[in-house]
Amino acid sequence: MEWLSSLNENLYLGTLSIGLVETLKLALVSLLCGALFAVVLTLILELKIFLLEWLAKGFILFFTGTPLLVQFFLIYFGPGQFSWLQESWAWEYLRQPYVCAVLALAMNTSAYSALLFKGAIEAVPSSDWQACKALGMNTRQTLSVVISRAARQVLPAYSNEVIMVVKGTSLASTITIMDLMGYAQRINAQTYDTLVVFSVAGGFYLMITAVLTLIFRLLEKKALRFQTGG
Repeated sequence: MEWLSSLNENLYLGTLSIGLVETLKLALVSLLCGALFAVVLTLILELKIFLLEWLAKGFILFFTGTPLLVQFFLIYFGPGQFSWLQESWAWEYLRQPYVCAVLALAMNTSAYSALLFKGAIEAVPSSDWQACKALGMNTRQTLSVVISRAARQVLPAYSNEVIMVVKGTSLASTITIMDLMGYAQRINAQTYDTLVVFSVAGGFYLMITAVLTLIFRLLEKKALRFQTGG
């Protein structure tokens, strides 16, 4: 029976590895899209244009105040409730589970990231702005210095957000995405070997988290050395 158990575990590893690749792809695309949108939201909040600012605040409030699972369901099942949307060009994309999963994860992380980015910019000492002005820097050069400083400050908090997005991809299986958790659920439904299947899947998530944590810790040390001149 030991050889049979070993064989099953090897089969699980092979199948779940396919799901692991899909999970990493989903997380990467979502993080890139989310980061870009977070920058836009941060600029809107900093510029304080009345209507856009309130729309941005409402967006952030919704996506930080509701569960990610609810957001998955609303984005995946919601558009199908509107006939005019089904007849539009957008339906070709909104009907695809992968696109909906990216949208849910990207918008969720953009809301949290915008708050992090805004806080990091506001945490930059006013003396930095004054120093740039005293050196005769223009607006673009000043923003480059300030954003560089803010990026180093936001790195520790943003690393947690990256890890949360990777973990959040596990919910994509609820809308038929065959990622790591999707394959785990399929294997479990076929074998009922729940303990082993989800232990292996959990091990993969733990491995990703450990690697990401190590990478960000190295980046933080490098940024700290640069900032202190060490």
